[in-house]
Amino acid sequence: MNRIKEKFNTEIKAAMTKKFGYKNVNQVPKLNKIVVSMGVGMATQNKALLDNAIKDLEMITGRKAIVTKARKSISNFKLRQGMPIGCKVTLRDEVMYEFMDRLVSIVIPRIRDFHGVSVNAFDGRGNYSIGLKEQTVFPEIEYDKIDAIRGMNITIVTTAKNDEECRELLTELGMPFQKPEK
Repeated sequence: MNRIKEKFNTEIKAAMTKKFGYKNVNQVPKLNKIVVSMGVGMATQNKALLDNAIKDLEMITGRKAIVTKARKSISNFKLRQGMPIGCKVTLRDEVMYEFMDRLVSIVIPRIRDFHGVSVNAFDGRGNYSIGLKEQTVFPEIEYDKIDAIRGMNITIVTTAKNDEECRELLTELGMPFQKPEK
């Protein structure tokens, strides 16, 4: 069993039930899925850039990436509806917990000039999003073999009803939030 999943089942459920006064163990918020996505705007001119982004994403997550397409045409960006412009991977169950473990224990500490993740990235419905400026913070990516530095979005979807519950859950899972300034 994964470290984070075990910690959730043994410690976090009890702590959150006590803090929020849940009547039922099923009311405790838990991770639902993690979506890792990369937008490749230059893919309209060069298809190889998208292929390289897909390889990087598959290497990071260990799962097959799907291509995302433009929803509408934007003439200023030379973009047509249905053109491939990015890729994403949705992680669930064991793979999700393993990725979360790597994210909080290996990847986030490797970010340069890091002072904690933003406390303002909650969506109001118990979900949290992180933007990374480069994919090289993941140990699976070899710096010499990449063609370009790309950013990525990581969205953590939970069953929490509000931001306070989600923040508590993520804090218990080891997410290093910024300390409030005094």
